[in-house]
Amino acid sequence: MMSIETRGLLTLSELTREELQGLVARSRELFLDRTAHDRPLRNKLIGLLFAKTSTRTRTAFTSGVVRLGGFPVTYGPNDLQTATGESIKDTGRILGSMLDALVARTSGPLDDLREMAGAGRLPVVNAMAAEEHPTQGVCDLATMLMRFGSLEGISVLYLGEGNNTASALAHGLSHIPRSRVTFATPSGYGLDPQVLDAAAKRAAAAGGSVREVHDTDDLPADVDVVYTTRWQTTGTVKADPDWRERFRPFHIDERFLARWPDATFMHDLPAHRGEEVSGAVLDGPRSIAWQQAEMKLTSAMAVLEWVVAGDEPATKRS
Repeated sequence: MMSIETRGLLTLSELTREELQGLVARSRELFLDRTAHDRPLRNKLIGLLFAKTSTRTRTAFTSGVVRLGGFPVTYGPNDLQTATGESIKDTGRILGSMLDALVARTSGPLDDLREMAGAGRLPVVNAMAAEEHPTQGVCDLATMLMRFGSLEGISVLYLGEGNNTASALAHGLSHIPRSRVTFATPSGYGLDPQVLDAAAKRAAAAGGSVREVHDTDDLPADVDVVYTTRWQTTGTVKADPDWRERFRPFHIDERFLARWPDATFMHDLPAHRGEEVSGAVLDGPRSIAWQQAEMKLTSAMAVLEWVVAGDEPATKRS
């Protein structure tokens, strides 16, 4: 276990199964009662650095800090001296001397957040990096727990790009005993092979499986959740001008979803209706995407409570 001074959340791969399951359970508990805490962030200053656009994550963490009794200190993409050449290390030292934690969505790699955390002995929460979106993963698992009552043995089908949300799902679900997840991605747009390999090994040790396919004819016959994300990941540009044609077979409409008549639909939002999903599916009776979005708040609160206040996530409050 990391000390409270250095505890952070950079990737779900670094959590133990018990830590992840505790965060997920706590997210659900706070969803059912947002007042089920004693303001554990009171008198704490939390930096919120968002160098990329964000609706759900930024609002969730800002609101979460305030609801837990803390004070948010916000930074935009050009507000820090890193924009004029100051090093990540020097910036981390300064922020660590003035803040109690930092929630960051940056344009740089995950290693930048790791360097900032180490230089400042500052708890850092990865609010999305190119490699992974771990707080989205906590939110997604909490939403599934709310829907199904248990995560053990859950079967998930993910369709679309192997992006940072997919990486978080791979790491997160691989911790769950007997879970099965299939990533159906266009060829050339799959998950990082190292992420896929690590998740597959972790899942196998827990009696589950993680696999990737590139053909929609090679999908599981029975799944609990069909999950997609928008095809154009935030802040990225695809070099292939014809990339949409390669993604077209992974579009989810009512006819496609009918292959799994009992499955629940999830989407991390924002959505582009008519690309990755039809409006009839996204807004239909089998979609829990809007509850999933609302769960961003309480999953942010659970992460903040654990990272900043040092509370074990399984601890119940009343």
